[in-house]
Amino acid sequence: MCGIVGWTDFSRNLTGETNIIETMTNKLIPRGPDATGYWFSPHTCMGHRRLVVVDPQGGQQPMIRRKENNIYVLVYNGELYNTNEIRQELLGRGYSFQGWSDTEVLLQSYIEWGENCLEKLNGIFAFAVWDEQKEELFLARDRIGVKPLFYSRFGSSFLFASEIKALLAHPFISPTIDREGLAEIFVLGPARTPGHGVFKQIFELKPGFCLRVNRRGVSSKQYWSLESKPHTESFAETALTVRDLVIDAITRQLVSDVPLCTLLSGGLDSSVITAIAANTYQKKGLKPLRTFSVDYIDNEKYFRANEFQPDPDAPWIKIVADNFGTRHYSCLLNTQQLVDSLFPAVLARDLPGMTDVDSSLYLFSREIKKMATVALSGEGADEVFGGYPWFYNQESIELKTFPWTRRAEERFRLYSPELLELIRPQEYLAQRLQEALAEVPRLASDNPINAKMREMFYLNLTRWMPTLLDRKDRMSMAVGLELRVPYTDHRLVEYLWNIPWEYKFHRHREKALLRKAMEGLLPETVLWRKKSPYPKTHNPAYLEAVRDSIIEIVNDKNSPLNPFINRPALLDFAQRITTDTNIPWFGQLMNAPQLLAYFIQVNYWLKEYRVSLKL
Repeated sequence: MCGIVGWTDFSRNLTGETNIIETMTNKLIPRGPDATGYWFSPHTCMGHRRLVVVDPQGGQQPMIRRKENNIYVLVYNGELYNTNEIRQELLGRGYSFQGWSDTEVLLQSYIEWGENCLEKLNGIFAFAVWDEQKEELFLARDRIGVKPLFYSRFGSSFLFASEIKALLAHPFISPTIDREGLAEIFVLGPARTPGHGVFKQIFELKPGFCLRVNRRGVSSKQYWSLESKPHTESFAETALTVRDLVIDAITRQLVSDVPLCTLLSGGLDSSVITAIAANTYQKKGLKPLRTFSVDYIDNEKYFRANEFQPDPDAPWIKIVADNFGTRHYSCLLNTQQLVDSLFPAVLARDLPGMTDVDSSLYLFSREIKKMATVALSGEGADEVFGGYPWFYNQESIELKTFPWTRRAEERFRLYSPELLELIRPQEYLAQRLQEALAEVPRLASDNPINAKMREMFYLNLTRWMPTLLDRKDRMSMAVGLELRVPYTDHRLVEYLWNIPWEYKFHRHREKALLRKAMEGLLPETVLWRKKSPYPKTHNPAYLEAVRDSIIEIVNDKNSPLNPFINRPALLDFAQRITTDTNIPWFGQLMNAPQLLAYFIQVNYWLKEYRVSLKL
């Protein structure tokens, strides 16, 4: 993977702006620690940081190709999983290649098909192509939004970058927020509204969208969306199709010229990936697959089963690793590491995030990077197959809010009256929910249950999954690790979108369709293990650490957080909660200690990024 930046302006000569582009590009060094490159022309300049995964020599960027006296320049962050198929088609059309990288295939595809090349791509990507003859910049982001891409318009300038920090490095862009930005942080956060960059003047190119910049202006277009249509296959036929799609998606993503591994929790999703990868390695006569898991020191002492985490992972991990002969490594984190890493996690995300859920992945990725550069992970399976508890809880299904923000009102009680008046949290939450529901591609033939579950799946795919994909990308790329997510293969997402709920909830088991599809691949006990999410710490020392920190912040009159909180209410909350306090205010893992940690991250973000408020 890589980091990309660019600046287009038709009203000025940019050839002398080397320092600015270099500064922006250098903000992305963690994403691309292996190489750097620049390209300058009068009206567009680009920067690139590279993480070498395929074709070390032939994949250098910015990549330049010429055709019929025209020059095309590409900067690209991503991975194509059907490179060979596209290359063969282009060879048949008379193209030649200097290497075997997907970068060159992508650029030649754009030269041949223009925007229509997007229909052919299977992969995760965010890229920009400059067409010198047309004087046009073209940007695109993958269908699901696995790879990030942000942009900003300031006067006659158009700027883009893989991460917000690179845009903030440009002198035109300041770290300011308005009412809407505040609401994104204090109402939806750590989620975001699609397309929203939180900071004023910063926007996100939405998944499945492309954008053009030329002398006529800036225009965007949605090139991919979910299409609702009747599903006609039987349950048995559907399971076979799912099996083929999952195996193909995982197998495609094993291509790498650098060490590759899988993340293994012993749950269904990661075990399926590990089984397919390990079997593929064995068939090819390769060394045993490396697998990695994460846990916390003394967690076995404090773990208590609940509706989200029914049992610990360790015994299940051993079953899978032993069964498939992997070389397994367990990463153990301690409480102080988790607390200390709340801050680099903010820097990686450029925003307050999922607190220790983020920081643990940051630390985990750092350990994996010592032995591998590419890893496959199970993100996306719960969204496309329906794995989360809120898919099966009637109260959650009927709630007039996002199902992962069930206890938002308890969070809002901790806000200052001034902030509540400014952002009107319940109204903002309702507005964003209605916007999302209005986008759902309906199907007239859906019965009431399938119509409701179509809404639920749409919310999860477009509003919940992006939060986890952001986390996965930023925490891993902050240490130069590429994490691939095969369950987000767009062919699988498209197919599953139209499968009726009774198939997905076959015999009243969560993710029953995936379990049926994978019969014979995994040990039966693993195949039918009840869902358990990414592990978090249960050590009371973590609560004590974040409690002490938030009390210190609130008692410091200069803390930037203080104008936004009800100080007495937050102090009282911090002092009375215990490890048994049950306020799952965001998702499955963020409970009372994580709420305190979120406020700690907000305070750090406001201070470190020198955020100012402009209403």
